[in-house]
Amino acid sequence: MTGKTTKRKAPPRAAATAARTKKRVFSFGDGKADGRADMKALLGGKGANLAEMTRLGVPVPPGFTISTEVCSAFNAAGQKLSAPVEAEVLRAMGRVEKIMKRRFGDPENPLLVSVRSGARASMPGMMDTVLNLGLSDRSVEGVAARFGPRFAHDSYRRFISMYADVVLGVEMESFKNRLEALKDERNVDLDTDLDADDLRGLVHEYLEVVEEHTGKPFPQDPHDQLWGAVAAVFRSWENDRAVTYRKLNGIPSSWGTAVNVQAMVFGNRGDDCATGVAFTRNPSTGERVFYGEYLKNAQGEDVVAGIRTPQPINKANRRADQAHLPTLEEEMPAAYRDLVRIYQKLERHYRDMQDIEFTIEHGTLWMLQTRTGKRTVRAAVKIAVDMAHERLITKDEAILRVDPRALDQLLHPTFDPKARRDVLARGLPASPGAATGNVVLFADEAEARAKAGEKVILVRAETSPEDIHGMHAAEGILTGRGGLTSHAAVVARGMGKCCVAGCGALRIDADRGEIHFEGRTVRVGEPISLDGSTGEVMSGRVPTVTPELGGEFAELMQWADARRVLRVRTNADTPNDAKIARQFGAEGIGLCRTEHMFFEPSRILAVREMILASDAVQRRRALDKLLPMQRGDFVGIFRAMEGLPVTIRLLDPPLHEFLPHEDEGIREVAAALGSDVARVRAKIDSLREFNPMLGHRGCRLGITFPEIYRMQVRAIAEAAREVSESGVKVRPEIMIPLVAHVKELERLRRAAEEEIEGVLSSRHGSRVRPSIGTMIELPRAALTADGIAAHADFFSFGTNDLTQMTYGLSRDDASRFLDVYIDTGILEDDPFVSIDEEGIGALIRTGVELGRRTRRELKVGICGEHGGDPKSVKFCARLGLDYVSCSPYRVPVARLAAAQAAIESKATRGRRASS
Repeated sequence: MTGKTTKRKAPPRAAATAARTKKRVFSFGDGKADGRADMKALLGGKGANLAEMTRLGVPVPPGFTISTEVCSAFNAAGQKLSAPVEAEVLRAMGRVEKIMKRRFGDPENPLLVSVRSGARASMPGMMDTVLNLGLSDRSVEGVAARFGPRFAHDSYRRFISMYADVVLGVEMESFKNRLEALKDERNVDLDTDLDADDLRGLVHEYLEVVEEHTGKPFPQDPHDQLWGAVAAVFRSWENDRAVTYRKLNGIPSSWGTAVNVQAMVFGNRGDDCATGVAFTRNPSTGERVFYGEYLKNAQGEDVVAGIRTPQPINKANRRADQAHLPTLEEEMPAAYRDLVRIYQKLERHYRDMQDIEFTIEHGTLWMLQTRTGKRTVRAAVKIAVDMAHERLITKDEAILRVDPRALDQLLHPTFDPKARRDVLARGLPASPGAATGNVVLFADEAEARAKAGEKVILVRAETSPEDIHGMHAAEGILTGRGGLTSHAAVVARGMGKCCVAGCGALRIDADRGEIHFEGRTVRVGEPISLDGSTGEVMSGRVPTVTPELGGEFAELMQWADARRVLRVRTNADTPNDAKIARQFGAEGIGLCRTEHMFFEPSRILAVREMILASDAVQRRRALDKLLPMQRGDFVGIFRAMEGLPVTIRLLDPPLHEFLPHEDEGIREVAAALGSDVARVRAKIDSLREFNPMLGHRGCRLGITFPEIYRMQVRAIAEAAREVSESGVKVRPEIMIPLVAHVKELERLRRAAEEEIEGVLSSRHGSRVRPSIGTMIELPRAALTADGIAAHADFFSFGTNDLTQMTYGLSRDDASRFLDVYIDTGILEDDPFVSIDEEGIGALIRTGVELGRRTRRELKVGICGEHGGDPKSVKFCARLGLDYVSCSPYRVPVARLAAAQAAIESKATRGRRASS
């Protein structure tokens, strides 16, 4: 091995003096630290916690943190470190040298360091790490003389492979292949079975691999190594996996990462050395048991990389199949006792479950990291409730500890995490849950097969209201088009069905009975599996598990309900949906869509007769058939809700959605109307619209065909009277959709009141009088809400349509390009998922303020899909809305988010009062 070591000189004194004007590098070690736990924005989570542990007297190898501000400056400067930063780094390195009594770059007694990332939010495994930095062809011999040749060359080969992978862009696989070939040649299973000569030869091979791939020798100057590693870690903030992780977890790209440089301590110097990872509680179940794994004579990446099978940290953590394995508790009892004492200290100090990394060097314990541990939602709920009972945290803090979005995992089946997945494609995670079934392409077929006992997945290019029966029958729904608020997504969430939407790789060949995913083919009748939480589409049947809610979940939700002000209703169209929602804590129905009732096979013909009637007489005849059906629907829902408010939206979709498109359906309607097929077909063609969502729909139907809305209002009033007379309290609310002009509402309210009065005066008895309000889903309605409020008992903001109308976006088509808008930073969130507070939110705020200026007691809520989005729920709470309404399975999500909003608001008021 050859190569010269030349120490890079520090930048000039003037630059170093300028650097002192603003601190960029923060040291820690020997019981002292420049940073603290509350400096995560500047030091990242890892750097802040290393500083805090040092202050607490926990044994932490000394080091320093280069701040996140340097990351931003590095990227702005074309990925270069400034001279002042380099000067600060060298001064900080000098302090580490003094504590460790070793010199960085010294060939005889070198200081070796690790270089690790550390963002403000925990991003485990997403960015890059380099260990054993400072080794070279010369210094490895010095290490060998002091600590033995096997340890020295094992550390050097690890450093070469990591540095080459992270900094030089050489694939790790190239090094793994050489290691595996050597183990095969020596007929050994573990790298610990290789001797010093084996490892010395492997180092030679690794150096050759680097030169082959880069055209240059491996860098021998430790300072060059250091600057290369620091720059690589900063660059790793923008690697593909980090970008994806940030996107999935809502972490802003502007945060950047810090870089932590820390003196190495070694778990691979013999059998009295070890390295491990542990959690202060079980991260899967939340059980209060110290949980973790370790490896003797190893470095940290061995534990997480699966190179060797780790051993359980203690007897309580040892599974039945690990009975033969010794534990750290048994092999190194003194170090284990120290570890227990420290983990308990850290959990008490941070008041949360901790994920810790440690190394034991010749029996001495060193802590390398602590951070708030990642956990399943089941564990999160249990840990939060248990810690409140243990008085580590308050009940308010327990409520804030659980991510409302994660509750979806508790309310739906999930795939067994141990099961193998053969992923065919990915779409949008439109409705959570796990579903497995045989592929069907048509709603009728889905219903027929399901009735025969077969589990099916309905696959469509996109769904429409006509597919509702097939969606109901299917285990899950897969669509090629559509976004997170498409028809398929909205309806699936309401039903609690798993749905993957907008799967761009999906191609449907209905004629051949096949679906295709970029070279893979699945035939009708063959099984696929859908993960509605990740958007994955998988081949075959993947086993599922049903999560258990547990007593802690009920207790947490009880605490949440005691604190929230915002009420939570549900979007439900059937008694069954209503019952499910009540089980999840819904306090009423905020949106009952009457159009879904019209698609029942027993009544669709009467609906079509009504639409295609040639005169009012024919239309009334059809409506007379529908009246008892609608009345029965409402009776069932009123009974299911038992006195809770029920908001029923009158017919909203364009009429053409109910009409037949196949010859058989057209002939059936023609026969019922006593008309010929050609005339009916012509009538259907005449009802087609270029842009139906902006056309003849909503209250416009009630204006042009008043008898439709009159029939629905009468059905509601009669159902309310019937249920009330049976002794069940009823609170009906009639909602008129798509109002743009006050005169529309004025006219339709007058007609509705006439129908209600007719029902109430027809006989003595119950006097239930439904309230009448409107959906605010058009910008004009929000801007003229003061006039509209004069004729409305309540407002319900239809945020799906309000977003479409304001942005000029179709929610079913926007998914094709919205990702680009989010990735490029034009939009922070999909506006169909979270309310755009600046634009759509401004319209809602205006509508609320104007409406309540006219009618102070005006009840206001939202009933779009945003009602189940935690961020949107908190916005609604801040605006002072009375309720949100969401699909049944998202009711607990909204309840928890509303409680968090109340707690956060209280804290904000407290801070203002004390300032």
